[in-house]
Amino acid sequence: MNPVEISKLHFRYPGTENNIIDGIDLVLKSGEILSVLGLSGCGKSTLCYCICGIIPHVYEGELGGNVRISGRDVSVTSLPVLSTEIGIVFQDPDTQLFSPTVEDEIAFGPENLCLDRVEIRRRIDENLRLVGMEKYRFAHPEKLSGGEKQLIAIASVLALEPKIIIFDESLSQIDTHGKKDIKNVISRIRNEGRSIIMVEHDIYNLDIADRVFFMKNGKLYPVENRREEEIFGFYKV
Repeated sequence: MNPVEISKLHFRYPGTENNIIDGIDLVLKSGEILSVLGLSGCGKSTLCYCICGIIPHVYEGELGGNVRISGRDVSVTSLPVLSTEIGIVFQDPDTQLFSPTVEDEIAFGPENLCLDRVEIRRRIDENLRLVGMEKYRFAHPEKLSGGEKQLIAIASVLALEPKIIIFDESLSQIDTHGKKDIKNVISRIRNEGRSIIMVEHDIYNLDIADRVFFMKNGKLYPVENRREEEIFGFYKV
């Protein structure tokens, strides 16, 4: 059983004429980092929403095909159940952070799972260490840099212990030093056996990916050698 299996996926938003996702087949393997490139508005985030269950459970539209997460059909599995299987880190960490301290932020998910205090403490300690943010445990997230905020957003997602993590352009607002820190964390997460999907627009963030696809006209095309001329060829109309 693969972590993610997508078959003949189609999706169209209400009031639109064309499918933004048009017949995608994709398998994410265990322990793999898979990257999806594409122009803004090509459907990369929509694909993420289909994979993690935001579509169809939050956003509606005309959905066809099948997405399975660890064998579960996403369309008939509740978001609380899916949140323990798959997590998503968004482009802007401020959309995910709302608690008065870093510790509270990381504890929020496990508390909503009604875990006991000892287990919640373990998850806070473990994930602060994983992202290298132990000294900021009692800091207010608003006082952190953009890269530090993103590391806390990652730790908060990891606190639910999902087997699959989606990074939806999570490096786009981060400086060079912050990108290096986050890519190091992504590599550590993969080395723990988790599977990763990185949605990107910057070709220079692909160095840690095992496989790369380009999204265009609602479809995915494999990027074979990752040379700049090959990738830039996909951007041409």
